[in-house]
Amino acid sequence: MSDTQTLIHVFPGQGSQKKGMGEGLFDAFPEQTKAADEILGYSIQSLCLEDAGDQLNQTQFTQPALYVVNALTYQQRLNETERKPDFVAGHSLGEYNALLAAGVFDFETGLRLVQKRGALMASATGGGMAAVLGMTIDKIHEVLEQSEISGVSIANLNAPQQTVLTGSKDGILALQTKFQEAGAKRYISLNVSGAFHSPFMEPAQKEFESFLEPFDFENPSIPVISNVEAIPYPDHGVAHLLALQITSPVRWVETIQYLNQQPNPVFEEVGPGKVLQGLIRQISA
Repeated sequence: MSDTQTLIHVFPGQGSQKKGMGEGLFDAFPEQTKAADEILGYSIQSLCLEDAGDQLNQTQFTQPALYVVNALTYQQRLNETERKPDFVAGHSLGEYNALLAAGVFDFETGLRLVQKRGALMASATGGGMAAVLGMTIDKIHEVLEQSEISGVSIANLNAPQQTVLTGSKDGILALQTKFQEAGAKRYISLNVSGAFHSPFMEPAQKEFESFLEPFDFENPSIPVISNVEAIPYPDHGVAHLLALQITSPVRWVETIQYLNQQPNPVFEEVGPGKVLQGLIRQISA
């Protein structure tokens, strides 16, 4: 990669997990793997590679597993290339890996935060989420307003034609026909335990805020684009934005638009799968 290019690492979040992820990494990084096992109280390698208990898709297990695999993938890439990225961003849970890459906290601290976040989000039941494909954000706002169904908001602005809704389970179900009639290509109910990135998560946000209080965070050494604001994290603003992220939409479209303004941006997805690469292609087109 030439010096005129801007290297951007993006870290995936929930939805990118799959059995077998991280193969080879746990053996390559035994110290981090051992530290993760001690913090979590179970074998992270067994969870990711074997998933014998069918836990990998449960939020309280998914989030720590992805954080560890993303972190070790990043470390391996750094060892191989000896080049740090110029910017970092992560989708929802992936933002913790972006902050780790920017030196805001160490591996173990990040894992403790993610473990708590995953547990809190998993305990928030009763809500639902759905993906709307093939419809612009303006049209989605219009359908939501005209439907007069309350308690549903936007969770993730993933791509110009891919948006995730969040809110009450009844509201999410009731909106399916409204969106189909309005011309959405697809309306897909997501297999999640709660209404993530919505006001329904306020109890989890408040508890997480209290949990964050004793932690000291460094200022980012690399610009980290925030899900909440779609601009770089400010110095001294980490805890506030991490708490807000639980109830706020993930502004991924604006994040990528911001990063595309850098000279010759080159995006590398660091973690399992290629979900973000697909979204970035759609946004950049």
